[in-house]
Amino acid sequence: MIDLAKLAIQVPEILLPKAGIDLTKWAVIACDQYTSEPEYWSTVDGEVGDAPSTLRLTFPEVYLEENDSNRRIVAINRAMASYLDEGVLGSEGPGFVLLDRKTAHAPSRKGLMVALDLEQYDYLPGAKTLIRATEGTIVDRLPPRIRVREQASIELPHIMVLIDDPEQTVIEPLLNEELPQIYDFELMQNGGHLRGWRVEQPRLLSQVGEALQQLADPQRFKSRYQVEDEDVMLYAMGDGNHSFATAKAIWEQLKEQASDPEEVMDHPARYALVELVNLHDPGLEFEAIHRLLFDIDVEDLLAGAEAYFAEAGTPCRRVKAESFAAAKEAVSAASGHAIPFVTVGEAGLLIVDQPALTLVVATLQGFLDIYLKERPKARIDYIHGDETVARLGSRPGSIGFHLPAISKHDLFRTIVRDGALPRKTFSMGEADEKRFYLEARKIVR
Repeated sequence: MIDLAKLAIQVPEILLPKAGIDLTKWAVIACDQYTSEPEYWSTVDGEVGDAPSTLRLTFPEVYLEENDSNRRIVAINRAMASYLDEGVLGSEGPGFVLLDRKTAHAPSRKGLMVALDLEQYDYLPGAKTLIRATEGTIVDRLPPRIRVREQASIELPHIMVLIDDPEQTVIEPLLNEELPQIYDFELMQNGGHLRGWRVEQPRLLSQVGEALQQLADPQRFKSRYQVEDEDVMLYAMGDGNHSFATAKAIWEQLKEQASDPEEVMDHPARYALVELVNLHDPGLEFEAIHRLLFDIDVEDLLAGAEAYFAEAGTPCRRVKAESFAAAKEAVSAASGHAIPFVTVGEAGLLIVDQPALTLVVATLQGFLDIYLKERPKARIDYIHGDETVARLGSRPGSIGFHLPAISKHDLFRTIVRDGALPRKTFSMGEADEKRFYLEARKIVR
């Protein structure tokens, strides 16, 4: 059998809820979604009630700024231990999980649950590891996640990792196999429908490994991305970049604290459970991530933008529009980087005629980083959906900026040749298409 370890793969022992548990209440969406919409999470809490649920095992980021974070983390870790002790979660045995997700936006998106080796990942700029970050990692966002994971007995991932497999050799052939089905249910809150099958036969595990090995062939890599003397990148982070970075940070801590460095190398925390997704899956679309700013003086921000770009030698114009929709429509006729905005009583565009950077998101984020650093009371959120931008950006003391999506077909080549993109550059689908917590895995001995 092929050596999966050389491909940064471990066959995980998946934990799933025992028979009879309502999976619709069990599975909730990634904790980094709807971070400016507490009403969403309140509705979820009401729907779950007292039923076993991953809502009790994760920390929705909408609550990060509240004062009871320590209490929440203690409760999460207790719930994890309780679900294990009481048999709420049980082992499916070693194997991958093949899954097929139907959403409100796509009839099918396939994935494969595997464990990836954190030894072959580095989120620092310039990393040349087999697994790479696609966007800049905000180190300040790691501590709350670390506090949850460092005392956790299990992990429940919303991490989705991309492979560039245009011939569909890794995941898709498994759909033609007779596999034991392990779940088939409706997801809550417009999440769609989810089906999953166990992949445990040695022949199929080897088949997956052989296909990944072909993708990782150095000659194929050089030819596909037109590079020389570059280390192979096989996996690119899609969603859950900061959760994967958190797992890496915990693993590095364990190694530092180990009395026997060799003995710790087989610790389960060396690996992180993820969903592999083929970049070329027809059900996968890249969506833009927009910016919302709160607790600001809008005129001060817009004037600050004009001053910032003028000083940078790339002057910025503020052009008013009749509506937010009109501002978005005007982008195609504008020169340079045109960024639609909406605020209370006004919509328009910021137009940077001769931008120094390639991506619109990089142009805007450079200014926002400086602006927010100088105004500690202001805050930013990264969101999906035009309607949400318009609704929340139109509130007093707020502004929403609308950004374009990048092409998914440019992602791997861009990362290989240019390195990680600016943070929060793209999203794999809309908010309600994000991964729901379902499968779990022990990360303690």
